[in-house]
Amino acid sequence: MNQSSGFDEHIRAAEAALEAARRRLADEITSYPGPIAGCDAQFNHLLAQRTRVNAALAALALEVRVPTPRAP
Repeated sequence: MNQSSGFDEHIRAAEAALEAARRRLADEITSYPGPIAGCDAQFNHLLAQRTRVNAALAALALEVRVPTPRAP
């Protein structure tokens, strides 16, 4: 196994863990008791966590391009 495929394996594991977290958060948000006040700190925390997980998944999905200097 080359080094690149090892990194890919870790990225896939991170994506799987984040997807599991996303599903768990979605379940918690869906089953959260209502009515929900605008100042409900626990619910707002769940929403913030969902935003973080979605951002992390989006970052992992990005195609990374590293610019390299041109040789003289």
